[in-house]
Amino acid sequence: MTDTLDPRAPRRVRHETRLRLLTVETVTDMTPLMRRIHLTGDMTGFVSPAHADHIKAFLFPEGVEPLLPPMGPNGAEFQPGTRPEMRDYTPRHWSVAEGWIELDFVLHGDGPASSWAAEAAPGKTLVIGGPRGSMVVPMTFDWYLLAGDETALPAIGRRIEELGANAKILAFIEVENSAEEQRFQTAADLSLTYLHRNGASAGTTTLIQDAIAAATFPAGIAYAYIAGEVAMSRAVRADLEARGFNPEYIKAAGYWNRGTPDAHEDH
Repeated sequence: MTDTLDPRAPRRVRHETRLRLLTVETVTDMTPLMRRIHLTGDMTGFVSPAHADHIKAFLFPEGVEPLLPPMGPNGAEFQPGTRPEMRDYTPRHWSVAEGWIELDFVLHGDGPASSWAAEAAPGKTLVIGGPRGSMVVPMTFDWYLLAGDETALPAIGRRIEELGANAKILAFIEVENSAEEQRFQTAADLSLTYLHRNGASAGTTTLIQDAIAAATFPAGIAYAYIAGEVAMSRAVRADLEARGFNPEYIKAAGYWNRGTPDAHEDH
């Protein structure tokens, strides 16, 4: 994926690893199940050049005050009983100069990150780290396929907003119902379809696979970004390759695995 002779090849960039202790300033419910949290603090040196970048959110055990741990040769060093759970989140918006970042959390009702976000209020703190690296996709493709469930919505939304007027986007996003739909400001030529589970459990439908299988693709060379439940991402990658997509131009990320906490796969 890093062939320098290919002008369309995604480019991997590494960043200095840095932890930050941030404070919640505002909490905004974008939809009933998607909460945007605006955090402030020292953002010096923060970079995130790719839409699929992720930071690590450190979720400390109840009763443990979030503090920056010392860094050792193998990374952050935590005292016994204070080691946090860690979850990946997309940097949605940020300003280094003004010292803030916004992260979007799905309020799915279980897990340390969803619980933290549900209880987040001004004055609460969060430790984040990264991004450690980025996979920068050139804006030189004829069109872009973006698909995923609500866990991928921050990354998909960011990509839609970042692409310029010459870009053509075909996007499919699975959410619970129409109340979970978000709209985006973009200069790109966007065709966005929301797919509703309407009560079905997340990870149990084939809505995304079926919609992509039935879609008529634009002409030209495309880059596909697929993210969400692991089995869905795998299935869509296989379908795209069968339809002639260049495997090097497909990013299929498994953000979660039904029944397995904190699962993540890249294909």
